[in-house]
Amino acid sequence: WFFFTHIFFSNLHNGWVFSSTRSGLIGYYPCFWTCLDILVVFTDLPTCLLCVCLTGSVYCEEVSPDMTTVPALPKETAYLYARFNKIQKIGNKDFADILTLKRIDLTGNIISEIEDGAFSKLSLLEELSLAENRLVKLPMLPAKLTTFNANFNRLKTKGVKANAFKKLSKLSNLYLSDNQLEAVPHIPENVRTLHLQNNNISDVSVDTFCRSNDTYYLRPRLTEIRLDGNPVVLSKNPDTFTCLNVLPVGQYRR
Repeated sequence: WFFFTHIFFSNLHNGWVFSSTRSGLIGYYPCFWTCLDILVVFTDLPTCLLCVCLTGSVYCEEVSPDMTTVPALPKETAYLYARFNKIQKIGNKDFADILTLKRIDLTGNIISEIEDGAFSKLSLLEELSLAENRLVKLPMLPAKLTTFNANFNRLKTKGVKANAFKKLSKLSNLYLSDNQLEAVPHIPENVRTLHLQNNNISDVSVDTFCRSNDTYYLRPRLTEIRLDGNPVVLSKNPDTFTCLNVLPVGQYRR
Protein backbone atom coordinates (compact mmCIF):
# COMPACT_ATOMS: atom_id res chain seq x y z
CA TRP A 1 0.00 0.00 0.00
CA PHE A 2 1.16 3.46 -0.82
CA PHE A 3 1.98 6.02 1.85
CA PHE A 4 -0.65 8.67 1.26
CA THR A 5 0.54 10.76 4.20
CA HIS A 6 3.07 12.13 1.74
CA ILE A 7 0.87 13.62 -0.91
CA PHE A 8 2.37 14.83 -4.17
CA PHE A 9 0.46 17.47 -6.06
CA SER A 10 1.98 17.12 -9.49
CA ASN A 11 1.53 19.96 -11.90
CA LEU A 12 3.28 19.96 -15.22
CA HIS A 13 4.05 23.66 -15.47
CA ASN A 14 6.58 24.93 -18.00
CA GLY A 15 8.47 21.64 -17.78
CA TRP A 16 8.69 21.61 -13.96
CA VAL A 17 6.95 19.56 -11.30
CA PHE A 18 5.72 21.24 -8.13
CA SER A 19 5.84 18.91 -5.13
CA SER A 20 4.44 19.54 -1.66
CA THR A 21 3.61 17.74 1.57
CA ARG A 22 1.29 18.45 4.45
CA SER A 23 4.11 20.33 6.14
CA GLY A 24 4.50 22.72 3.22
CA LEU A 25 6.47 23.43 0.10
CA ILE A 26 9.29 21.11 -0.91
CA GLY A 27 10.22 22.68 -4.20
CA TYR A 28 10.29 22.63 -7.95
CA TYR A 29 12.10 19.91 -9.86
CA PRO A 30 12.58 19.34 -13.60
CA CYS A 31 9.93 17.13 -15.16
CA PHE A 32 10.99 14.91 -18.03
CA TRP A 33 7.82 12.86 -18.27
CA THR A 34 4.40 13.18 -19.84
CA CYS A 35 1.32 13.83 -17.76
CA LEU A 36 0.79 10.07 -17.56
CA ASP A 37 4.14 9.60 -15.85
CA ILE A 38 3.12 11.22 -12.58
CA LEU A 39 5.40 11.16 -9.55
CA VAL A 40 5.79 7.80 -7.92
CA VAL A 41 5.10 7.50 -4.20
CA PHE A 42 7.12 4.45 -3.15
CA THR A 43 5.72 1.78 -0.87
CA ASP A 44 6.78 1.18 2.71
CA LEU A 45 9.59 3.75 2.70
CA PRO A 46 9.55 6.51 5.32
CA THR A 47 12.39 8.12 3.32
CA CYS A 48 9.77 9.33 0.88
CA LEU A 49 7.97 11.11 3.69
CA LEU A 50 11.11 13.11 4.40
CA CYS A 51 12.48 13.44 0.86
CA VAL A 52 11.21 13.89 -2.67
CA CYS A 53 10.98 10.59 -4.53
CA LEU A 54 10.61 10.78 -8.28
CA THR A 55 10.83 7.94 -10.76
CA GLY A 56 14.38 6.67 -10.30
CA SER A 57 15.55 9.70 -8.30
CA VAL A 58 15.57 10.58 -4.60
CA TYR A 59 16.15 14.16 -3.41
CA CYS A 60 17.05 14.45 0.29
CA GLU A 61 18.60 17.89 0.32
CA GLU A 62 19.00 20.00 3.47
CA VAL A 63 16.90 17.67 5.61
CA SER A 64 19.52 18.35 8.35
CA PRO A 65 19.64 17.90 11.31
CA ASP A 66 17.21 14.99 10.99
CA MET A 67 19.28 13.05 8.46
CA THR A 68 22.43 11.65 10.11
CA THR A 69 22.61 8.37 8.17
CA VAL A 70 22.15 7.35 4.55
CA PRO A 71 18.38 7.04 4.05
CA ALA A 72 16.70 3.79 3.03
CA LEU A 73 16.18 3.94 -0.71
CA PRO A 74 13.72 2.40 -3.16
CA LYS A 75 15.47 -0.49 -4.91
CA GLU A 76 14.98 1.12 -8.31
CA THR A 77 16.83 4.32 -7.34
CA ALA A 78 19.34 5.44 -9.99
CA TYR A 79 20.10 8.96 -8.70
CA LEU A 80 20.54 9.99 -5.08
CA TYR A 81 20.97 13.61 -4.02
CA ALA A 82 21.48 13.85 -0.24
CA ARG A 83 23.43 17.09 -0.03
CA PHE A 84 23.87 19.40 2.96
CA ASN A 85 22.70 17.11 5.73
CA LYS A 86 24.46 15.63 8.78
CA ILE A 87 25.34 12.18 7.45
CA GLN A 88 28.38 10.95 9.40
CA LYS A 89 29.26 7.53 8.02
CA ILE A 90 28.67 5.27 5.02
CA GLY A 91 28.48 1.58 5.88
CA ASN A 92 28.70 -1.57 3.78
CA LYS A 93 24.94 -2.12 3.96
CA ASP A 94 23.81 1.38 3.02
CA PHE A 95 23.87 0.76 -0.75
CA ALA A 96 24.18 -3.05 -0.80
CA ASP A 97 20.69 -3.62 -2.25
CA ILE A 98 20.52 -0.58 -4.54
CA LEU A 99 22.30 -2.02 -7.56
CA THR A 100 20.74 0.44 -10.02
CA LEU A 101 22.57 3.52 -8.69
CA LYS A 102 24.31 5.60 -11.35
CA ARG A 103 24.90 8.82 -9.44
CA ILE A 104 25.39 9.58 -5.75
CA ASP A 105 25.82 13.13 -4.48
CA LEU A 106 26.61 13.46 -0.77
CA THR A 107 28.17 16.91 -0.92
CA GLY A 108 28.14 19.01 2.23
CA ASN A 109 27.64 16.40 4.94
CA ILE A 110 29.99 15.56 7.83
CA ILE A 111 31.10 12.13 6.60
CA SER A 112 34.34 11.07 8.26
CA GLU A 113 34.26 7.33 7.62
CA ILE A 114 33.38 5.12 4.66
CA GLU A 115 33.70 1.36 5.01
CA ASP A 116 35.81 -0.20 2.26
CA GLY A 117 33.00 -2.22 0.72
CA ALA A 118 30.40 0.53 0.78
CA PHE A 119 30.41 0.98 -3.01
CA SER A 120 31.68 -2.46 -4.04
CA LYS A 121 28.36 -3.74 -5.43
CA LEU A 122 27.54 -0.60 -7.40
CA SER A 123 28.65 -1.81 -10.82
CA LEU A 124 26.61 0.87 -12.63
CA LEU A 125 27.80 3.85 -10.59
CA GLU A 126 29.30 6.54 -12.84
CA GLU A 127 29.31 9.71 -10.75
CA LEU A 128 30.19 10.05 -7.08
CA SER A 129 30.50 13.29 -5.12
CA LEU A 130 31.83 13.27 -1.56
CA ALA A 131 32.87 16.92 -1.63
CA GLU A 132 32.77 19.11 1.48
CA ASN A 133 32.95 16.35 4.05
CA ARG A 134 35.53 15.28 6.66
CA LEU A 135 37.21 12.32 4.98
CA VAL A 136 40.81 11.49 5.86
CA LYS A 137 41.00 8.45 3.61
CA LEU A 138 39.26 7.10 0.52
CA PRO A 139 37.42 3.78 0.24
CA MET A 140 37.58 1.35 -2.67
CA LEU A 141 35.84 2.94 -5.64
CA PRO A 142 33.65 1.21 -8.26
CA ALA A 143 35.32 0.50 -11.60
CA LYS A 144 32.87 2.34 -13.87
CA LEU A 145 33.25 5.78 -12.30
CA THR A 146 33.61 8.59 -14.82
CA THR A 147 33.52 11.47 -12.33
CA PHE A 148 34.78 11.50 -8.75
CA ASN A 149 34.67 14.60 -6.55
CA ALA A 150 36.32 14.71 -3.12
CA ASN A 151 37.09 18.44 -3.00
CA PHE A 152 37.20 20.12 0.43
CA ASN A 153 37.94 17.15 2.65
CA ARG A 154 40.88 16.33 4.94
CA LEU A 155 42.64 13.81 2.71
CA LYS A 156 46.35 13.19 3.11
CA THR A 157 48.49 11.08 0.81
CA LYS A 158 48.62 8.24 3.34
CA GLY A 159 44.82 8.09 3.20
CA VAL A 160 44.78 7.55 -0.58
CA LYS A 161 46.01 4.09 -1.51
CA ALA A 162 48.60 3.86 -4.30
CA ASN A 163 46.11 1.97 -6.49
CA ALA A 164 43.03 3.98 -5.43
CA PHE A 165 42.35 5.12 -9.00
CA LYS A 166 44.46 2.62 -10.94
CA LYS A 167 41.61 0.36 -12.03
CA LEU A 168 39.23 3.20 -12.88
CA SER A 169 39.78 2.96 -16.62
CA LYS A 170 36.71 5.09 -17.43
CA LEU A 171 37.52 7.92 -15.01
CA SER A 172 37.42 11.24 -16.88
CA ASN A 173 37.07 13.88 -14.16
CA LEU A 174 38.98 13.76 -10.87
CA TYR A 175 38.52 16.52 -8.30
CA LEU A 176 40.72 16.45 -5.18
CA SER A 177 41.28 20.13 -4.50
CA ASP A 178 41.40 21.75 -1.06
CA ASN A 179 42.70 18.73 0.83
CA GLN A 180 46.04 18.00 2.52
CA LEU A 181 47.67 15.79 -0.12
CA GLU A 182 51.47 15.83 -0.18
CA ALA A 183 51.87 14.11 -3.57
CA VAL A 184 50.01 13.63 -6.85
CA PRO A 185 48.25 10.23 -6.78
CA HIS A 186 48.34 7.76 -9.66
CA ILE A 187 46.23 9.21 -12.47
CA PRO A 188 44.45 6.80 -14.87
CA GLU A 189 45.05 7.21 -18.60
CA ASN A 190 41.56 8.44 -19.50
CA VAL A 191 41.45 11.36 -17.07
CA ARG A 192 40.75 14.64 -18.86
CA THR A 193 40.23 17.01 -15.93
CA LEU A 194 42.44 16.91 -12.83
CA HIS A 195 41.98 19.39 -9.99
CA LEU A 196 44.57 19.26 -7.19
CA GLN A 197 44.76 22.92 -6.24
CA ASN A 198 45.18 24.04 -2.62
CA ASN A 199 46.90 20.94 -1.26
CA ASN A 200 50.39 20.45 0.22
CA ILE A 201 52.06 19.09 -2.92
CA SER A 202 55.68 20.27 -2.95
CA ASP A 203 57.21 18.21 -5.74
CA VAL A 204 56.41 16.76 -9.16
CA SER A 205 58.67 14.73 -11.43
CA VAL A 206 58.72 13.25 -14.93
CA ASP A 207 56.97 10.14 -13.66
CA THR A 208 54.13 12.12 -12.08
CA PHE A 209 52.34 12.41 -15.43
CA CYS A 210 54.79 11.00 -18.00
CA ARG A 211 57.26 8.11 -18.13
CA SER A 212 60.95 8.71 -17.62
CA ASN A 213 61.81 5.46 -19.42
CA ASP A 214 59.68 6.20 -22.50
CA THR A 215 60.43 9.43 -24.33
CA TYR A 216 57.72 8.66 -26.93
CA TYR A 217 54.95 8.37 -24.39
CA LEU A 218 52.13 10.89 -24.89
CA ARG A 219 49.09 11.72 -22.82
CA PRO A 220 46.74 13.72 -25.06
CA ARG A 221 43.55 13.12 -23.07
CA LEU A 222 44.67 15.12 -20.02
CA THR A 223 43.59 18.60 -21.07
CA GLU A 224 43.07 20.44 -17.77
CA ILE A 225 45.39 20.35 -14.75
CA ARG A 226 45.12 22.53 -11.65
CA LEU A 227 48.03 22.53 -9.21
CA ASP A 228 47.89 26.15 -8.10
CA GLY A 229 47.81 26.85 -4.38
CA ASN A 230 50.44 24.18 -3.69
CA PRO A 231 54.03 24.82 -2.50
CA VAL A 232 55.37 23.29 -5.72
CA VAL A 233 57.82 25.08 -8.03
CA LEU A 234 57.05 23.75 -11.50
CA SER A 235 60.18 25.24 -13.09
CA LYS A 236 62.40 22.94 -11.01
CA ASN A 237 61.42 19.98 -13.21
CA PRO A 238 60.80 21.26 -16.75
CA ASP A 239 60.44 17.72 -18.15
CA THR A 240 57.44 16.96 -15.95
CA PHE A 241 54.88 17.88 -18.61
CA THR A 242 56.64 16.89 -21.86
CA CYS A 243 54.09 14.18 -22.64
CA LEU A 244 51.12 16.55 -22.30
CA ASN A 245 49.47 18.92 -24.74
CA VAL A 246 48.80 21.49 -22.02
CA LEU A 247 50.50 22.97 -18.98
CA PRO A 248 48.82 23.39 -15.58
CA VAL A 249 46.63 26.47 -15.38
CA GLY A 250 46.83 29.02 -12.56
CA GLN A 251 49.54 31.00 -10.79
CA TYR A 252 52.57 29.23 -9.33
CA ARG A 253 55.66 29.93 -7.27
CA ARG A 254 58.87 30.81 -9.07
